Amino acid sequence: MPVGAVGALLVALTARSSWRVGAGAALGVATADGVYACVATLGGAALAPAIRPVAAGLRWGAVVVLLVLAVHGALTALRRYRERELVRREAETPTSPVRAYLGFLGITLMNPMTVVYFAALVLAGEGGAVSDRGAKTLFVLAAFAASASWQLLVAGGGALLGRVLTGPRGRLGTSLVSSAVIIGLAVRLLVG
Repeated sequence: MPVGAVGALLVALTARSSWRVGAGAALGVATADGVYACVATLGGAALAPAIRPVAAGLRWGAVVVLLVLAVHGALTALRRYRERELVRREAETPTSPVRAYLGFLGITLMNPMTVVYFAALVLAGEGGAVSDRGAKTLFVLAAFAASASWQLLVAGGGALLGRVLTGPRGRLGTSLVSSAVIIGLAVRLLVG
């Protein structure tokens, strides 16, 4: 499974905070994926005509959101590096697991890449292809479980990275690489 912009943010958050915060964020992403899977299965065929006219707008929205997140992340990392705030990892946890969950739930629900993915699922007719209520429920639960397991693995990678890169330069580098990956994804979305 590829790591997108939200995955890069998840790695960066977990690297600078803790596994518990990262796990909360990972479960927020998985919940959003489950919500979109539910929407796709329940109203896929009915939503397709409404999504088609805004598909191009979603793509441009995705680019804008990704660029804003990347620039904000890079500028914040540079500011903190200059102020030497990155050294205080243990003394200052950026957020709690619940706040990380809610924040990443919101980011993923608004993440145009997630919207585009599930919109493509709907437009391809997959949302209307399953008529059995049990099969739809199983699909939603499987989408949530797959997303949760992957996002928790990504968060684990972020926690490991945070342990390896504990110095100010390591944290700055991690944040800047994360921002560069997000910018690359935005550019890819424009060209692809």
